[in-house]
Amino acid sequence: MESSFRGESMNILLHGCNGRMGQVLTRLIPEEDDMNIAAGVDSDVNKFKNSYPVYNSLKQVKEKFDLLIDFSNHTAIENILNFGLSKKVPLVICTTGFTDEEKNKMLEASKQIPIFNSSNMSLGVNLLISLSKQAAQVLGSDYDIEIIEKHHNQKLDSPSGTALMIADAINKTLGNNSNYVYGRHSKTSKRDKNEIGIHSVRGGGVVGEHEVLFLGSGDVIEIKHSAISRDVFGYGAIKAARFIIDKNPKLYSMDDLI
Repeated sequence: MESSFRGESMNILLHGCNGRMGQVLTRLIPEEDDMNIAAGVDSDVNKFKNSYPVYNSLKQVKEKFDLLIDFSNHTAIENILNFGLSKKVPLVICTTGFTDEEKNKMLEASKQIPIFNSSNMSLGVNLLISLSKQAAQVLGSDYDIEIIEKHHNQKLDSPSGTALMIADAINKTLGNNSNYVYGRHSKTSKRDKNEIGIHSVRGGGVVGEHEVLFLGSGDVIEIKHSAISRDVFGYGAIKAARFIIDKNPKLYSMDDLI
């Protein structure tokens, strides 16, 4: 059912509730005084025993809710957008790996409902991006720029959406003149001054680590963020929910929240 939010406790529909981040939010949201989970949606309905009803399709949801939080897969975005538009509820999209076509669909839907989307829900990562932009402004083309991201061995997309987010922010700062190079396997030419190297590491249970290197002829500047718990992304999603619940239709990001 569509949103009934009037300033009282916020009812959340959690899409992807039985995934890694879905279970983090299942634990964190009940600790908040002003929100609760009304229902969840997941393709694996019986994976966990949750305190709220879980469905395998958005169409099956009967409970009243004020906002949808998504931590699932980018391929579900069209169904989520159509559902959000039909119910006229805000969406907090925390999934990564979107294609350009999917991003455009999100932008189009945001003309009718408020949508919050970020490739990384950590405030710390977004501070890293801000510092990287400042470093790029100061160091300019005198330094080579490389980005290294590390994640657990179950992560599907590579490079991470956050690594691309960092690269895009730096590239924009430098006038959008940079070319992205993903690893250097079989590359036999010298490094171009306009390159931004992006490298992915997958292994173990690494929650998420991003490092930006500015490499000069006489020194190296390193800006790094390491997530030691997935809770940091859950708290970011909760902040985004509070932020967007009463906003006008638009596509919002961490820049707006900060």
